[in-house]
Amino acid sequence: MTRREKNEALDKITSALNQSYSGDYGINHAEDDAMPSRSEVIDVTERLLELLFPGFDRAGVYPGTRVLLGDIMRKLSDQIGRAMRRIKGGECEGCDQECSERSDKMTFELLAALPELRDILLADVEAAYNGDPAARCYDEIILSYPGLKAIAIQRLAHELFCVGVPLIPRMMTEYAHSETGIDIHPGATLGRGIFIDHGTGVVIGETAVLGNNVRIYQGVTLGAVSFPKNACGVLIKGLRRHPTIGSNVTIYSGASVLGDVTIGDDSVIGGNVWLTESLPQGTKITALPPEHRRKSLNGNK
Repeated sequence: MTRREKNEALDKITSALNQSYSGDYGINHAEDDAMPSRSEVIDVTERLLELLFPGFDRAGVYPGTRVLLGDIMRKLSDQIGRAMRRIKGGECEGCDQECSERSDKMTFELLAALPELRDILLADVEAAYNGDPAARCYDEIILSYPGLKAIAIQRLAHELFCVGVPLIPRMMTEYAHSETGIDIHPGATLGRGIFIDHGTGVVIGETAVLGNNVRIYQGVTLGAVSFPKNACGVLIKGLRRHPTIGSNVTIYSGASVLGDVTIGDDSVIGGNVWLTESLPQGTKITALPPEHRRKSLNGNK
């Protein structure tokens, strides 16, 4: 193509895109400065992790707790304010002032919870150390275990989710999902001492509740078995649809526990189990072993 042909082609594409931006597609915010920034939310998330695990990331340049808190306060409050204005449409009277005050309050509530979250995460680290014979020390777990990172970010996002912050909590947990392969909705409630070993493909839904000292292996789904709809055929939001897992429960790889069921304390769910009913305390359930067919490739029987 000649330069002129390239420019004409680009002009044509630009015109078509701008025309689509002017339509009511529901995904058009090209000139909207109220949208939260994905990169800013990720940066805030990583800085929060620095406060939870000081010295484990930007070693040698750790700026100090007070400096980090101030930086996070400004950035997170701004992003929360943007998210709230986005949800409201930014057209309500006094929206800027109201959203600014609420976003400050929501941010402070998360920051005030950090000391307690550190105590809970210590229990998670201990659970990983005690549950994995390959773990050599706490440092190894904090620096390298994807399960701990996914849990830490979910615990942060859950605090914001519980005080009604829109958009931001899900952005945080989906960042963790992209980093670790572990998908935990910010609405899920996690007890102390949660250990996700290996972790790839683990899915924990919005209304799931986990007790203390729960161990989960790769490929586990704590999901919904069905999605009820209203008379107009629209999904009903907010209903309980995910499992409640008791304390001291182990769920092995590939298992799926689906629906609003309860798994009693001290239970064990074997690999590849498909479970849609509740289990009493102290139950062990396993799938039938597959039938293997063996054939020698060298002709021997």
